[in-house]
Amino acid sequence: GFGLNLLSSLLLSVNWLVYVWAVNAGHVIECSLGYFLVPLINVALGRIVFREQLRRVQMAAIACAGVGVGLLIVQVGRVPWIALTLAGSFGLYGLLRKQSPLGALSGLAVETAILAPLAAGLLLWRHHLGTGALGHVDPVRTVLVLSSGVVTAIPLLLFAYGARRLRFTTLGLLQYVAPTLQFLVGWLAYHEPFTAARAWAFACIWTGLACYTADIVWSGRRRLTFRPAPDQAA
Repeated sequence: GFGLNLLSSLLLSVNWLVYVWAVNAGHVIECSLGYFLVPLINVALGRIVFREQLRRVQMAAIACAGVGVGLLIVQVGRVPWIALTLAGSFGLYGLLRKQSPLGALSGLAVETAILAPLAAGLLLWRHHLGTGALGHVDPVRTVLVLSSGVVTAIPLLLFAYGARRLRFTTLGLLQYVAPTLQFLVGWLAYHEPFTAARAWAFACIWTGLACYTADIVWSGRRRLTFRPAPDQAA
């Protein structure tokens, strides 16, 4: 159990460090691309590691999403190492959290305890160099920096909770919500251009999500329809 959480904490630290650096360096679009890739990696891991079976509609949905992500990669015009690092580290993190015997809260507590000494050492070193934020910025930004930990921990806790209860393929495709919101923030808040290629990519991705959701709803209704009544089951 500890070995899995050690590996998951290392993957999580890589993911966080790359994401924080990339956002501050002006690579919001490529960060979003990375999290668009995460569900595809989760779906692949679900099929390869857990042998989860996919219906034809689900495979078509994944294909549509793959086309959309492919359009985004083409638009980048180079090897998107930031996106690939984010996608690979978080996809493997989800796999390890699903296999961990610890619950969502206890697993996150262990990961935090493992990373805490490293984080504290880095903060002290940055403070010694005078390049850290704490103690060198105004109170408002100090509160924002401290609050970022809470804002990060709550979704991570919910993700760990859901990873142990959902099919890995379902968990993967649901994660398209986060990169979509990132794209909207980049477009509406940071006024990044929303080109025709991006519009086509979004259309492909949302078409895939619509197909997948419709298949889940339809299969759920079929199970309810064909479920035997209590007296028949007896």
